[in-house]
Amino acid sequence: MTEKAKNKNLHKAKDSKKDEFYTQLGDIERELRYYKNHFKDKVVYCNCDDPRVSNFFHFFSYNFEKLGLKKLIATCYKNQDMDLFSENKSEQAIYLVYEGDRNDNKVPDPNEIGVKKLKGDGDFRSKECIELLKQADIVVTNPPFSLFREYVAQLIEYDKKFVIVGHQNAISYKEIFKLIKEDKLWLGYGFKGGAAHFINKHYEDYATAGDHKEGMIRVSGVHWFTNLDISKRHEDLILYKNYNPEEYPTYENFEAINVDKTKDIPVDYKGYMGVPITFLDKYNPDQFEIIGLGISNSGIEIGVQPYKEEHRKYRKEVQKRGAVDGDLYMMKNGIVEVPYARIIIRNKKVQK
Repeated sequence: MTEKAKNKNLHKAKDSKKDEFYTQLGDIERELRYYKNHFKDKVVYCNCDDPRVSNFFHFFSYNFEKLGLKKLIATCYKNQDMDLFSENKSEQAIYLVYEGDRNDNKVPDPNEIGVKKLKGDGDFRSKECIELLKQADIVVTNPPFSLFREYVAQLIEYDKKFVIVGHQNAISYKEIFKLIKEDKLWLGYGFKGGAAHFINKHYEDYATAGDHKEGMIRVSGVHWFTNLDISKRHEDLILYKNYNPEEYPTYENFEAINVDKTKDIPVDYKGYMGVPITFLDKYNPDQFEIIGLGISNSGIEIGVQPYKEEHRKYRKEVQKRGAVDGDLYMMKNGIVEVPYARIIIRNKKVQK
C-alpha cells in the first residue's frame, strides 16, 4: 500500500473519531506494579474505558482486594451492553461500580458489578462524568490521544492523582511541558522499547512482519504519564563523561551546549545544556533543573534568538526537516545544523 493510501486510511479513521486504543493487560500489569502502595483505600476511576474490552477494568476488578481498593468506577463514551463479554451494541451510555467480592470466590461476578445508566453519552467532559470524577482519588486509563491536553487539564483542575497513557509528542505541548517543568507531572516506567501494541479494530497495522500482532496496532513513542511519586524519579542518573568544547558545541542563538544523548551529559558542566526529550525518562528533579523547551514554536520562552543574517545562506534540511527561525542551531563546517527538540537543563550536582 502506498504512503498516500496509508495516510488516507488513518485520516478517515480519525475523522470517524475511532480513537479507541485498548491497552494490553500485560502492559498495565508491568506498569502498575510500581504503584501498589498508592491504591489502598482509594477510589479508582477509569473514565475512558468500555468495560467489555477494557483491561484497566479487568486489572482493578480482579486485583481489588489485593490492592485494598475502596471502589472502582468505569465509564466510556457511548458505552455498550452491560454484558462484559457481549458484542451487542447499545446507544445507552452506562457506568459500572465495583466495590469488591461479596461471595468470597475472588472473582468479580456480574451480579457484584453495579450497572447504572447515564443520561448523556458518557463523555469524560460531561457533567455526569465530572461528578463521578469528583468521587475518585486516582484516575487510571488510556485517554484519546487527540484530546490529551484537555483530558490532563481536567485532571489538574480537579486535583486528581493519575496514571495515564499518552504519546511522546505530548511532552512538547506547552500546557503539558509547563506541568513537567513545575513537577506536577512526570513519566512513569514506560512500555518495552518505547512502543506499545494496542487492541484496535479501526486502523491497519503497518508494523514489520516480526513485530506484527493480529488485531493490534503498534504505536511508537508511547509513555505512561503520572503525578504519583515513584522511586525512579529519585534515582540519580550516573554520569561519566567530562566536558570538552569539541564534543559539546555551543548553540549560535542560545547560551547552552548541545548534548545528543542523555547518557553523554557531562558530569562537570555547570551551565545550561540542551538534551533530547528522551531525557525525561531519566529525569530526577533533585539532580537536574529544567529551564525550558528549546524550540520557539512550543510557546516556552527561553530566549532563543533568530538566525544570524550571515548564516541564512547555509540553511539546509537537517534530519529530514528544514531549519526554522527560532530553532536552536549550531554551525558545523559552514553548515547550519538543527537538532531535534531539546529540553534545556542545568545540573544541580556538578562534580569537579
